[in-house]
Amino acid sequence: MPPLTTAVADGTGVVALAGLLVAAHRHPRARVEAAAALAASALVLVAGLISPEEAWDAVRPLLPVVAFLVTILVVAEVCARAGVFTAAGHRVRRHSRGRPAALFTGTFLLAALVTTVLSLDATVVLVTPVAVAAAVGLGTSPRPVAYGCLRMANSASLLLPVSNLTNLLAMPHLDLTFAGFAVRMAPALAAVLVVEYVGLRLLFRRELAGHGVERREPRSPRLEPVPVVVVAAMLLGFAVLSPLGVEPAWVSAAAAAVLVVWARYRRLASWQVAARAAHPSFALFVLALGVVVAGLGQGFLGDVAARLLPDGTSYVDLLAVAGIATVGAALLTNLSATLLLLPLLAPLGTDAVLAALVGLGVGSGITWTGSLANLLWRRTLVRYGEPGSMLGTVAFHRVSLALTPLAVIAAVTALAVT
Repeated sequence: MPPLTTAVADGTGVVALAGLLVAAHRHPRARVEAAAALAASALVLVAGLISPEEAWDAVRPLLPVVAFLVTILVVAEVCARAGVFTAAGHRVRRHSRGRPAALFTGTFLLAALVTTVLSLDATVVLVTPVAVAAAVGLGTSPRPVAYGCLRMANSASLLLPVSNLTNLLAMPHLDLTFAGFAVRMAPALAAVLVVEYVGLRLLFRRELAGHGVERREPRSPRLEPVPVVVVAAMLLGFAVLSPLGVEPAWVSAAAAAVLVVWARYRRLASWQVAARAAHPSFALFVLALGVVVAGLGQGFLGDVAARLLPDGTSYVDLLAVAGIATVGAALLTNLSATLLLLPLLAPLGTDAVLAALVGLGVGSGITWTGSLANLLWRRTLVRYGEPGSMLGTVAFHRVSLALTPLAVIAAVTALAVT
């Protein structure tokens, strides 16, 4: 293109991306979210940043990822309606015996487990309110458990390919099976958990000191066995079928179908509830994001990223990759940064891609815009009437800036030495 035309096209792409990010931040109604996705895709096509054929090439590898997202959201919704998270929260509160520090530890581990198994969105939307209610029930500050859920939503998403959409997007660029990915990422996750736990205990040491006032509450609800068994079978299916080339979406779809049929039989959910839980407008948003970022990646944004990325995989190079991925997530959201960086990093091999996932997962907790989970967490707590002092930008960045750089460095170091 002539220089002026190129500048106009790039500017149009930036406007399209900005529109998508604003829509994500405001979390509008489904119709508005879908309209924003379609409009952004149309803009980059009209501007000539990407052809229809190239747009399809960008969307095609996203389809299995989006299918997994849709089905795992249904799985999480049925688990919530069956009281799985409420029952788990009651058990954490009971075993804490009125001690805020013990409640925090139990919540921290529960949030890490849910993130690993059911994705980070389930942690911020479904576990956080239960944890906050448990803290209020003890008459203690809800801030430690709320921030424990938030931090685990991003930082505990390293272990499995299904824990984060960024991991799923990276799998085609990795010569790893489902189990192989977990083995490589386990030391990094362990290092991150130590940093996050110790750091949160220090930051909230005053709120976690002393003893809460146990208030009378209803008996702990019964933990429904069917959702737990189905989710366990789903995880086993991921591990067993991945080496055979079966996409995780097929396994999560089977789990979702079984749970929806069971929930309808128990009158816990209808087909309409399952359809709303699938959040199809957000699926459309992810596909549109792929089209827009692919267009920008062929222009100036791709050139900038290519110049910044190192061309080796030494320890310093891996730190640089993770740092660039963290900055990219902070500015563009981790999904956008993933779509931009992965094609550039794939030629460097597995270590570089895994280091990028550290920045795109753990590093995305550094700003509100780093991860959609951060915004969902804030929106969830606002809905439950939590005070602005806990949700303010200063309070958020006091925690994120203290912990995120250390957690990223610890994870990359663990990757480099194992």
